[in-house]
Amino acid sequence: MPVRPARCYRRIKGPPYTREEYIHGAPMIQIPKFDMGTTSAAARAAFSMVAKLIVEERGQIRMQALEAARQMASKYLTKYVGDANYYLRLNVIPHHVLRENRMLAMAGADRLQEGMRLAFGSPAGRAARVEPGQILFYAEFKPEHLAHIKEAFRRAASKLPLPTRIVIEPKGDGDGKTATQG
Repeated sequence: MPVRPARCYRRIKGPPYTREEYIHGAPMIQIPKFDMGTTSAAARAAFSMVAKLIVEERGQIRMQALEAARQMASKYLTKYVGDANYYLRLNVIPHHVLRENRMLAMAGADRLQEGMRLAFGSPAGRAARVEPGQILFYAEFKPEHLAHIKEAFRRAASKLPLPTRIVIEPKGDGDGKTATQG
C-alpha cells in the first residue's frame, strides 16, 4: 500500500509507542548512516565552525523524511565541499512506531472491514518525536565552506515537515564555551 502523506503524522498525539518487545511487525530503522564526512576526531579538530539545523515546532518527523534530508545534505556537501572537509551528524533517531488503521477503498469493501471496531492499527512506519530547540543536524567545517553548509542545510530543511532554522557558531572546546568566550 502507498505511504500516507506526512501531514497525517506530523502532530504528536498520545504517548510514544516505542516498546519493540511488544510490537510485532515494527519496521526497522531505514537510515543507514548517522555520521557522514570526516568522522575521525583527529581530522575534526581542524574544523573551527559549527552549524546546527534546529527545529522550531513540536512534532514528528518520519524516517523517510529524515533519510531524504540526510541524503540531500550529504550529497551536496560531498559534491561541493568534499568528504574530507566536513563532518555531518543526524542527531535524532526515529524510535516512535507509527500505526495505521488501513481502510479498503473498493467495491464490496464494507463486507471485509470492521470500520472503527478494533481500530488500534498495525505498525506502518517510524518517526522521531522532536521538541522546539532540538538539534536535527550538526555539522563541523572550516569557515571557507560556510556558504555551502548553509545551502546544504536549506536543501535538507525543504525535505522536513516542520519549520527549522540554521545556527552558525564558532566551535567550542567541549565545556560549553566557544573559542571567543574565553
